[in-house]
Amino acid sequence: MFGLKADWSHEVFDRYFTIGDYAGGEARWCPGCGDHAVLSAAHRVLRDEQQKPELSVCVSGIGCSSRMPHYMGTYGFHGLHGRALPVACGIKSRRPELDVWVATGDGDCFSIGAGHWIHAIRYNMNMVVMVFDNAIYGLTKAQTSPTTPAGFKTNTHPTGAIIAPHNPLTITLGITNASFVAQVVDWNPPLLYETLKAAYRHRGTSFVRIIQRCPVFSDKFVKDLQNDPSRFLLLEHEQGIAMNESIQRQFPERLQHDPSDLGRAFQLAADDSRLPVGLLYCNPAAPRYEDFSSQGADLTPQQRLTELETVLDRLTI
Repeated sequence: MFGLKADWSHEVFDRYFTIGDYAGGEARWCPGCGDHAVLSAAHRVLRDEQQKPELSVCVSGIGCSSRMPHYMGTYGFHGLHGRALPVACGIKSRRPELDVWVATGDGDCFSIGAGHWIHAIRYNMNMVVMVFDNAIYGLTKAQTSPTTPAGFKTNTHPTGAIIAPHNPLTITLGITNASFVAQVVDWNPPLLYETLKAAYRHRGTSFVRIIQRCPVFSDKFVKDLQNDPSRFLLLEHEQGIAMNESIQRQFPERLQHDPSDLGRAFQLAADDSRLPVGLLYCNPAAPRYEDFSSQGADLTPQQRLTELETVLDRLTI
């Protein structure tokens, strides 16, 4: 062809993924639900990190938040109530190369799944754990959850919840081998995105409590927080969550906090007068259980059979 070089070659570019590559079915949460914001942030993180969709998996239990695997263009596992974390740990144990995200709620994680929550934090396997906390059982229509504030009226406590709620941050910080503990709100997209990105890049279990809007069953709880930014304390540090002016403007109360200081993190988490947002604690040196549990995963079936027979031979009488 005239004007074209005869020595041209076709260069094959690496795959580039767009937001659409990570999107699954159309999200069917209620209009105004904070789950939409979390889903969008997760899609953005995956896109910006260019993580291959076929090497990602989203695991959930039961609840409104646990619909998330249906809305991800990745592998997904919609498990039983409270059982998202043991399923995620099992996946990571045998397929450590997979990128694991866990979507769970305050009822799913802190009530029926409480035992798994404690051990998953201790195992510190490399995954992002997003707890969508709206302080109510939303899917089953407004029962008291473990984080429902005392006095908040629900269908199970029509005159108001009578017991003080769990503090998920102090509990998580008190678990042996915790390595990443953060808190964020869903209605600040820049901070939500930066927090999930930092959680994704951390090697270990990244526990992110997301205070999340439920406009149907716990609207007043969140509206009171939204209308009073002084209720929050933004944690800033060069080793913490990346901040810009758009984030800082939303939080008039700010504090320099070193996320390697576990004792100070616990004090901030226990202070009922203000809710900390940002990174409370990070220990990248904490051991990860999958480094041990995944040993032997690359053996062939014959090698596994040989190893099994060797072990059984030790029991021969």
